[in-house]
Amino acid sequence: MLPKQEVVAMLLAGGQGSRLGVLTKKLAKPAVPYGGKYRIIDFPLSNCVNSGIETVGVLTQYQPLVLNEYIGNGQPWDLDSMNAGVRVLPPYQRSRKSDWYKGTANAIYQNIQFIERYSPDYVIVLSGDHIYKMDYSKMVAYHKEKGADCTIAAIEVPMEEAPRFGILNTRSDGSVYEFDEKPKAPKSNSASMGIYVFTWSKLRKYLEADEADPKSSNDFGKDILPAMLRAGERMFAYRFEGYWKDVGTIDSLWESNMDLLDPNVPLDLNEDSWKIYSRNPVMPPHYISKNAKVQNSLVAEGCNVYGEIDFAVLFSGVYIAPGAVVRDSIIMPNTRIEENAVVQYAIVSENNTIGRGAVVGARPEDIADKDKWGVTVIGDGCAIPAGVKIPPKAMIDADMLKKEAAVNARK
Repeated sequence: MLPKQEVVAMLLAGGQGSRLGVLTKKLAKPAVPYGGKYRIIDFPLSNCVNSGIETVGVLTQYQPLVLNEYIGNGQPWDLDSMNAGVRVLPPYQRSRKSDWYKGTANAIYQNIQFIERYSPDYVIVLSGDHIYKMDYSKMVAYHKEKGADCTIAAIEVPMEEAPRFGILNTRSDGSVYEFDEKPKAPKSNSASMGIYVFTWSKLRKYLEADEADPKSSNDFGKDILPAMLRAGERMFAYRFEGYWKDVGTIDSLWESNMDLLDPNVPLDLNEDSWKIYSRNPVMPPHYISKNAKVQNSLVAEGCNVYGEIDFAVLFSGVYIAPGAVVRDSIIMPNTRIEENAVVQYAIVSENNTIGRGAVVGARPEDIADKDKWGVTVIGDGCAIPAGVKIPPKAMIDADMLKKEAAVNARK
């Protein structure tokens, strides 16, 4: 038996992230780069270590290779101790059959043995696709103060956006009397953040009952929480105030990166009191040519900028050639923007080359039909030929370029 841990965190990181399109074709969503030198999973991992949580299980499934390598032994987040730390937990074969995780609740159920090793009083369930800073220890303290069986983190959203979320309807003491999943006519704007604290002894019973129900979809929001509510368990909403963004779509990922360039947005990634840790290669300082123009941008180590950038987020190893222009865009690691190329309102993934004079994306004011405008996305490992124009809202990946090249070769 390992030393007891009062709290064990279980981080759900196995989702496919299909709404991110080509960005997650070969990559788990929590491993998507963010903010110049981070990956999305850095936020819940850093929140755990800053909150004093020493044991974290990361439940992986879809395209886990890069994510597993990135987490490694947990050293960048100080989660590498012998008796605790971070553990990657993929699905595994059980007796006669091998099961993928069938849902969020089933993923935790399959890892009951891992949790039991630490004899926790509480389990906190986290999502791997949110950008935020949060002190989970305060949420656990609130859970204990209320004598709760389940506590759900909640954030106020604009009323017009409430139908997109699971909405918590609460009494004056914060207790939850109704959980409304994506309601057409919401009664409140208190949205679930997908962050839960459970009293472990109680949660285990519900996980086992849920697994035994052949009709269940094995999901926390659809099954576990409603079952606890019907049974009259003590459930409370924990109000969170601060920056929080679900980056599960192209638009939200782009917006959240752009938020880092806005001094009015309360998300400081360099704050010493609540540092966001990451695993990064050792790179030389960035270089800005005397002829370059740099405004309102974030430039990581190892970048070389000779062209013009404005409202741009550049990751390590990015090269911006003389005459190239990058505006309102995210350029991920080791990508080259060649001479006189223009990239605007785009997300360009890792290890790409945008050829000389190519144009990727467009400004919204330059598109007459606004329904045809959107963020352009280039997947990893692409070589965009010189002079090519990639329209707004397009999604391009290396396989598409190879097929197009093969078709052109046969003509």
